[in-house]
Amino acid sequence: MPELITTIAFAILMASLIMVVVRLMLGPTLPDRVVALELIAAIVVGLIATYSIATEVASFLDVAIVMALMAFLAAIGFARFLEEGGARNA
Repeated sequence: MPELITTIAFAILMASLIMVVVRLMLGPTLPDRVVALELIAAIVVGLIATYSIATEVASFLDVAIVMALMAFLAAIGFARFLEEGGARNA
């Protein structure tokens, strides 16, 4: 039964990852693409955590925590970039 649950979780996460990648490619504005990138990072953290549970290797949770912290710092960087007006044409 736990194998079935982790398989379903992987399938849902992969389906959501595919939908977010489509949004990333088709996003009409830069903020839409930034949100898609942040959501991809969150889904990857979920995939790592699910894999950690499926394989019963707790050290992968450390990797998920580091990934979440890096995604948070990237979000701050993107927000500051967008706040200052985005890309400038020189």
